[in-house]
Amino acid sequence: MSTIIKTMQLTKQYGRQKAVDRLDMNVQQGQIYGFLGQNGAGKTTTIRMLLGLIKPTEGRIEIFGESLFERQKEILRRVGAIVEFSGFYENLTARENLLINAKLMGVHKKSAIQDALEIVGLHREETKRVGNFSLGMKQRLGIARAILHHPELLILDEPTNGLDPMGIKEIRKLIKSLAVERSMTILISSHILYEVEQLADQIGIIHEGRLLEEISFEELRARNRIYLEFQVSNENKAVVLLERHFSITDYEVLDEGNIRVYSHIGEQAKLNRLFVEHDIEVYKIKTSEERLEDYFIKIIGGGAIG
Repeated sequence: MSTIIKTMQLTKQYGRQKAVDRLDMNVQQGQIYGFLGQNGAGKTTTIRMLLGLIKPTEGRIEIFGESLFERQKEILRRVGAIVEFSGFYENLTARENLLINAKLMGVHKKSAIQDALEIVGLHREETKRVGNFSLGMKQRLGIARAILHHPELLILDEPTNGLDPMGIKEIRKLIKSLAVERSMTILISSHILYEVEQLADQIGIIHEGRLLEEISFEELRARNRIYLEFQVSNENKAVVLLERHFSITDYEVLDEGNIRVYSHIGEQAKLNRLFVEHDIEVYKIKTSEERLEDYFIKIIGGGAIG
């Protein structure tokens, strides 16, 4: 498997502020790579550097094994992208918009527009004015524009941002099909944890401009642990009892009286009885498995995404 995107010590500085700080990213061929981070973490700045829209302060970018700085024109011919919102002429139809873009991009294949519209599921809407499109349809049209030239690499910056649940589902299905059926390597940035979890083969977590972790979902799933979660009236008293009576030390105290216990799976009745006998009210008991959100919060050191 070859490396499609490789960055080395990639840095972008504005005055004293480092928007991206010594980032080393590796995206492998055929992957859907989830570039995950809070708003303002440095995702869009990184993507703009990958597309040659802004110059890095320091560092190196290789795409398809070649230096972006030395062969930018040739490399970007093989790349499709959506960065932020896709602007279109709203008084024109989907086909007319794509025809303008095809001419600008030097795409001469007669079937390119029809192929792109069919791939994104807009072929029945091609004569409809874009001003009458929903936001989800506009996002799909943006992807159609990005794939007019059949790129090998597709870079999508927050493609589901602002969409309703149905629109998000449609974009997710489309991204999966492009990876599986069209063999595209896809880099997708997002702050929506659930969507990344549904799509990505590999994730990179960026926080305050620094790439904190790069891990495959296969490895992440292997690390995930099953736990018991209790919501109690007095979490401090509860953990003292767990340590004293069951020698439990592998636990985590969360907010709102929630405690996660990573041992004694299947013994929740015993633990519940202990709490009740010591006048601790138990509001909730459940068995769960760690998800991407849990992992993300641990990696960035607390706080919420979004």
